[in-house]
Amino acid sequence: MFKTLAILALLPAAAMAESSLLYLEGQGVAGYSSRACDRIYHSAGRDDVMQKTSAGVDYIRKFSSDSGDWGTLAVESRMAWDPDARSHLQPQLYNGYFRARAPFGYFWAGHNRIAMGLESYFDTHAALMQTLQMYGAGFDRDWGAGASRDFAWGDAAFSFTTGSGMPLLLNGNYLASVRISAGVPARDNYNAGLYYSGGKIPAVMGYHIEDRHPRTYNVTGTDLVYLWDRFELRGDMRLGQKDGENIYAALGRLSVNLMEENRLKLEFQTVAAKTGGVRDYFLASGLSYAATSDLSFRTMFEYADLGADKRLITQMYYYIKI
Repeated sequence: MFKTLAILALLPAAAMAESSLLYLEGQGVAGYSSRACDRIYHSAGRDDVMQKTSAGVDYIRKFSSDSGDWGTLAVESRMAWDPDARSHLQPQLYNGYFRARAPFGYFWAGHNRIAMGLESYFDTHAALMQTLQMYGAGFDRDWGAGASRDFAWGDAAFSFTTGSGMPLLLNGNYLASVRISAGVPARDNYNAGLYYSGGKIPAVMGYHIEDRHPRTYNVTGTDLVYLWDRFELRGDMRLGQKDGENIYAALGRLSVNLMEENRLKLEFQTVAAKTGGVRDYFLASGLSYAATSDLSFRTMFEYADLGADKRLITQMYYYIKI
């Protein structure tokens, strides 16, 4: 991890002009699980990345020339604590990439989001309610490279990564992904995408590699975000195969923004998934309140059918420029 960050930091050494931002990020997470009959200190599985009590930094550095900005270095990492996890203290790296403007659009290399589903453009790194990658059907971040281009009608993106997610593994594993979408949310109030992701990937749980042997993986999907007044509708559905076995996942979410500047958000979500021969569905509701521009409070109730687990999670999240 640290060698990669050092290499990324040296890439833009010839910049003509620079500007940087540094943010301090901290959060406290705690809840209760009916299945465990006890307190828990994670928002998803004990070995999953999100969300846990943690502290870290988010560093963004932009590089410019006389013609304008041409590159961005982004590094976001935390030290997380969870007494229930295999490692009580865990260093977590989310962003760790360099993104540059190119004649065809943009190019990135490092640890970044891949061209697949809602998670390719909908940043939920601080949220309790997650998209399909947290239900065993995708990747929040991955190691590799990618390219994208914006058009008047939408955008197109491609990525070629290791398929190992958070940890870096090179054992003949790879993942190629492409996504094409129509609509610009800030202008058209919607974005609808089609995507394909395929390759050979290892079995990974959070930062733990369960099986280094790559398995075939092919998924086709479609995603949608639609904004109307105070309402937000998001959906994502993907079908495919993993190691010769059929898999699927589907998500629907309705969000309602309330109060001035949308400081209060109510959310309702349902997820159905089949991975590893196991079917499950989840029902969730959540509330997020921005007390200040730096401090937010979130809570989520989620029911998981497998094991009939009912979980209530609370989070205090702090994010401030330093």
